[in-house]
Amino acid sequence: MTLTKNKMVSEVGSRTRLKNRDVQLMLETLVEVWREELVSGGRIELEGLFVIESQTVDRGERSGWLLRSGSAPRHIRRVVVRVSRSLRRRLSITHDESNTRPFQDHDA
Repeated sequence: MTLTKNKMVSEVGSRTRLKNRDVQLMLETLVEVWREELVSGGRIELEGLFVIESQTVDRGERSGWLLRSGSAPRHIRRVVVRVSRSLRRRLSITHDESNTRPFQDHDA
């Protein structure tokens, strides 16, 4: 199952008895705040869930040497998501029960 924005709004609305339009406004505002934080090079940490951070990577002086134009940027930005230890443990328990491959990631 994929948890879409509309499904999230509906689920949060039913669990909290808030109006769906209020939940949607909150969710859209949250995404906007997170986006601004990541663009400014910040980090988002939700304890027990995940850490999302924006990192600047220096690709070295010869970063574009394979390209014909040779104009690849030396510094690039990437977004890294790390799952918390507690969530990883819960996913592993689920994995043990279902015999599927668990999500592998760094410590958060």
